Amino acid sequence: MEITPNTFQISVGPLLYYWPRQRTLDFYADLADSPADILYVGETVCSRRHELRADDWMDLARDLRAAGKTVVLSGRTLIETGAEAHALKKLCDQDDFMIEAGELGAMRHLAGRAFVAGPHVNAYHGGTLQWLASLGAVRFVAPLEMDGSTLARLLEERPVDMAAEVMVWGRMALAFSARCFTARHFRLKKDDCGFRCIEHPDGLDMRTRESREFLGINGIQVQSAACLDLLAQAPELVRMGVEVLRVSPQSTGTLEAVAALDATRRGDKPKAVLPPAGIGRCNGYYHGRSGIELLEAAA
Repeated sequence: MEITPNTFQISVGPLLYYWPRQRTLDFYADLADSPADILYVGETVCSRRHELRADDWMDLARDLRAAGKTVVLSGRTLIETGAEAHALKKLCDQDDFMIEAGELGAMRHLAGRAFVAGPHVNAYHGGTLQWLASLGAVRFVAPLEMDGSTLARLLEERPVDMAAEVMVWGRMALAFSARCFTARHFRLKKDDCGFRCIEHPDGLDMRTRESREFLGINGIQVQSAACLDLLAQAPELVRMGVEVLRVSPQSTGTLEAVAALDATRRGDKPKAVLPPAGIGRCNGYYHGRSGIELLEAAA
């Protein structure tokens, strides 16, 4: 299939890191001027983060919509307290924007309204997609560790009116815990963490005793050590039938990744995109290998 301007849309997933308020607003101002079509906004990792409150995210969503973007509000993936459950219900009760459901509670609150099933809902086969569609899902984000051949089969099994989205660039969130790994790293209590994650705009690196890349930590998230890079596989993913390709924000490289995808759909040769300094690249999961591996595309 020839890659054309209307073949796929470019999305930018929710910001997973805790950045200062002005840096966050500047980042989204840049995205408003970018070729990205769909922007996900909202705090998905830690309810204690307060540089942007719930009302601030809503104001930002309205501004981005006014700039011509399709905006989706992302909910938390792990709900731990009554206050967080209440905040999730309030988010789902609003009807100005579509919701990306990170867990089943959000789907219950949405009560049949259209939503996006996030990557951690873990839809691995057609039966799950049929069930999600019956609840209102109109798009699903493929599990981050899914290999290409399994993805191709899943796309053949999906409901005819359900769109597919695949993350192609950014550090992958692999697991979640009630424990805050960042606080523990600094020997602090979770509820008295000093908001140390704001000092680490791409998370903290974990290395083996041999100083090899192993994992990353970002609050309650365990992330991949390396940055997923499936930009070269964009044409292949589109041929499979993927409608939306997602970039996950990092402190640098995000806008360049969006530009590379835009170049691909315009038929131009994309420029290479570098992750933030000190972070490698990986794509092993897609090729059925260890996730940390990197298989370069054939020239």
